[in-house]
Amino acid sequence: MDTSTQWEIPGADGETIFGDCHLPVSESGGDFGGERGEPKGVILIAHGFKGYKDYGMFPRIAQTCAEAGFIAHRFNFSHSGMTNNLDTFEQPELFEQDTWNKQVSDFRAVIEAVDRGELAGSGKPFVMFGHSRGGVSALLTAGRFADDGSMPQPSGVVTAASPSSSLNLTREMQDTLLEQGYLVSPSSRTSQDLRVGKAFLLEMLDDPKTHDLQTQVKKITCPVLVIHGDDDPTVPSENAGDLKEAAEQGELLIVEGGNHVFNTPNPLPPDMASSKHLETVLGALIRFSESRCCV
Repeated sequence: MDTSTQWEIPGADGETIFGDCHLPVSESGGDFGGERGEPKGVILIAHGFKGYKDYGMFPRIAQTCAEAGFIAHRFNFSHSGMTNNLDTFEQPELFEQDTWNKQVSDFRAVIEAVDRGELAGSGKPFVMFGHSRGGVSALLTAGRFADDGSMPQPSGVVTAASPSSSLNLTREMQDTLLEQGYLVSPSSRTSQDLRVGKAFLLEMLDDPKTHDLQTQVKKITCPVLVIHGDDDPTVPSENAGDLKEAAEQGELLIVEGGNHVFNTPNPLPPDMASSKHLETVLGALIRFSESRCCV
């Protein structure tokens, strides 16, 4: 049963974060509670580069979390270029302006909106989940604010198919980006020529310490689960080992035969079974979240 409702909150530079909330339901289909108790916690689900909250596996992940007793929020980063219109990057100019700092600001905005009660889950423990670059954003957020008492702290962080560095551009690509002002990044899904703007690189060059992913991961005090497919052609699985080693409490799961999206089509029809690779990810996410939130 789909229990999702849409929401919107302000994100970086006042741009909109579009999200969907999946609430747990009881076996009878009513509100989660009564004989089955309160929701176990909250799971925040972030997409990767050129991804969006409705892409492929994300609705399935969120609904599975809800069926397991968690409140799940999946969301679009404010500068992803995506809205609730799934056919196109409706705001390509925002995509060009996106940076790590904006994504970290968005992740914190979602966390604080939950904490304030603007989004469901206030007072509950929460786990941050990010796919690919969304995992980097989750790690940067958790690391940068690990000692910040003003931000609610996660009970755990889960990455899936994430790179182990925030900067993966070759020197030649960096030079072109700085000289030209942008790099073209075609979307095969929408046939749009999106642009990565130079602000993305300048931000890292101006402040390398807070963008050093290994440094930030070392600061995270909660457990970190790193999941990766061993047949990932986009981000080699060796990245997973690097992230696991950097984490103070790191766990590693390699999914045999899993590709970058864990063999999940886009879209994933509601009546289509999850791939065995995605099922492995879902099981690991639920077990990890229960171990962190149900204590």
